[in-house]
Amino acid sequence: MRRIAPAGGFTLLEALVAIALTAMCGAAVLWGLQSGVQNAQSALEQTIALGLAQQLMDEILGAKYCESLSNPYESPLGPTGWESGGQGRERYNDIDDYNGFVRSPPVDPWGIALGEDNGDGASRHPIFRVAPTFLEGWTQEVEVYYVSPSDLSSRLPAGQVSDFRAVEVRIVHQTTDRGRRELAKLREIVAYVPPIQ
Repeated sequence: MRRIAPAGGFTLLEALVAIALTAMCGAAVLWGLQSGVQNAQSALEQTIALGLAQQLMDEILGAKYCESLSNPYESPLGPTGWESGGQGRERYNDIDDYNGFVRSPPVDPWGIALGEDNGDGASRHPIFRVAPTFLEGWTQEVEVYYVSPSDLSSRLPAGQVSDFRAVEVRIVHQTTDRGRRELAKLREIVAYVPPIQ
């Protein structure tokens, strides 16, 4: 009598083990891809935030140190009623006017949301605008304060003045799931040099 060999193939147990291994490998690959996408998104946000912060800092440092040389030690720092009455920052004419400036979403000097502005105080064509939700939850914050001449990292108490002011610009992103995150912060020291008599 001739013996018939059983047909080759996988048992049910071998098939289940193979499926489980494939699922675990797939999950590891997807987790790695998700992590890479999140890192890329975070890097993109920080790059944009740093650009926004630098743009605002350049605008501030391009302004005069003080409104009048007869009073270079203004206190408290901040805009006058007329200066803050504009559509945006177009009336700001010296550094201390920016103290306390907070806007969400970020705006240009004329008060137009960034991504919609054309750089000249008007809106760009709708085709060329950034999606309105792109900068949602983003905030520009500026703080100007006097610092100690002997230690430029030390803030002076309210009411005290010196020849040195710190300008801090922050770009913050607020979301419900991740909370408040500071994406970029720039700090510069500006000095008042009295004119030679």
